[in-house]
Amino acid sequence: MKKILVPTDFSAQADYALHVAAQLAKKHDCEIYLLHMLELPVNEVDALSSHSELPEAMFYMKLARKRFDNLADKPFLKNIKVHEIVKFHQAFDGIIDTCKEFKIDLIVMGSHGVSGFREMFIGSNTEKVVRTSEIPVLVIKNYHKTFKVKNFIYASDFSDENKIPFKKAIKFAKLLNATLHLLMVNTPSKFLTTDEADSRIQAFMKGSRFKNYTMNIYNDYTIEKGVLNFAHHIDSGLIGMSTHGRKGIAHFFNGSISEDLVNHAKRPVITFKI
Repeated sequence: MKKILVPTDFSAQADYALHVAAQLAKKHDCEIYLLHMLELPVNEVDALSSHSELPEAMFYMKLARKRFDNLADKPFLKNIKVHEIVKFHQAFDGIIDTCKEFKIDLIVMGSHGVSGFREMFIGSNTEKVVRTSEIPVLVIKNYHKTFKVKNFIYASDFSDENKIPFKKAIKFAKLLNATLHLLMVNTPSKFLTTDEADSRIQAFMKGSRFKNYTMNIYNDYTIEKGVLNFAHHIDSGLIGMSTHGRKGIAHFFNGSISEDLVNHAKRPVITFKI
């Protein structure tokens, strides 16, 4: 991991994400790409691309540069190489394009917590990024003076399609030096016996050389409640799961569970694309 992207609107929540990104950058010798999106009407974006200096656009550009200068003075960014980027794009498109352009390894984004996943600082675009990003997305909701994760949950149905994102989760667990807690949530509608669930997880892990993990089967009324309650039970510092593009969180996480889980979790959440 060498390049971390932090989208920002200069809110407190965006600063929380930047503070976590800075800690990861210092520990792993990474560069930070700080991205601010100016979502202007299409006709104004076209005008800017034609080298026209629209007063409104230029005002917001200068304001963004001033805010970047203020961020650069933050003590936690000292000795970190920070690239400041301003783009005239819709936020979702700008984030995805920036990841491709600079070959980003990790996106760190801020969130307004339980006020609603769709009310994150870049609105519904965050949901699109989490669902479709080819690279891991770490969602931060609160201030972390020290971002240190000892217990990292990976919730899954442990089907074969989850093996690729699981490899990414293992890499991140190693970066954090965290114990990975494999979690299968049993619900009344999709019930497996303990032996069946245990056998599925063991088959999933067969051949893996990774050893710093535990296997856990947790019974609850819904998958979301099971993940959140288990996270509280072991005091997990991070919840991880796989995403399935436009289908949301793999078929294991049906419907709106992916959004609800990220929305209601008070802890950081990281997603990995299948």
